[in-house]
Amino acid sequence: MIVECLSNNRNRTVSEVRHAFTKYGGNLGTNGSVSYLFNNVGQIMLSPNSKADKAIELAIELGADEVDTEDDGSVTIETKPETFTIVKDALEKAGFNLSFAEISMVASTEVNLDQELSDKAIKMIDVLEDLDDVQAVHTNAVFAQEAMEQK
Repeated sequence: MIVECLSNNRNRTVSEVRHAFTKYGGNLGTNGSVSYLFNNVGQIMLSPNSKADKAIELAIELGADEVDTEDDGSVTIETKPETFTIVKDALEKAGFNLSFAEISMVASTEVNLDQELSDKAIKMIDVLEDLDDVQAVHTNAVFAQEAMEQK
């Protein structure tokens, strides 16, 4: 898990984050200790019923790394952070409806969690996200389906 924070009081923020990890059975590592498990990736999702072929062609021309068409007709595009804005702006200018567009941390490997660990991790993420200084929480966990349905 990577927890991105922005704070004017580092000691308070570290204490709050450490408390959340300890309460739910986690360990707080040093700054950057798991960053090798994540990659910064630009992610763009186009709404279903977009002209998928035209969007795919345009995205590839502009330097997209990966383009996938989903079962519902939506298109998912992944870019390098450096080309994200170029691809996003061009798709918007071409009239495509973007349902999601941001640069985020994507896990290079995933860990499947059972029901019990999924419940704990989801609660911990909720607590972390509620902290004022926490900007984002990224995880490589794949949660048990039952845990996701309860949320």
